[in-house]
Amino acid sequence: QVQLVESGGGSVQAGGSLRLSCAASGYGYSSKCMGWFRQAPGHEREGVARIVIGPGFTWYADSVKVQFTISQDNAKNRVYLQKNSMKPEDNALYYCASSSSACEADSFTYWGQGTQDTVSS
Repeated sequence: QVQLVESGGGSVQAGGSLRLSCAASGYGYSSKCMGWFRQAPGHEREGVARIVIGPGFTWYADSVKVQFTISQDNAKNRVYLQKNSMKPEDNALYYCASSSSACEADSFTYWGQGTQDTVSS
């Protein structure tokens, strides 16, 4: 059983920063790609960033390319999302996800419970 646990979410004022962490565990499981998704109230879930485990190739949604940075620490089985210059529109429930195959938007089969970020203006 694969488990993904997010941490680091919280409340911040506009312009501030937050760093999300995702810890992955599961015997015999090998992740090829990790991603961060978010769902804002009244909106569908959207992909934010993805990273290929090992080589470190990354993808970002256009809306966060300048603000957010995804990174990995393979020794700790962790993936991070550094979010800078946060805006009220970044208010959302942020999910970590894992794929054992490709690194496309629909490749992710394991999901964390999510962590809420609130940005006040």
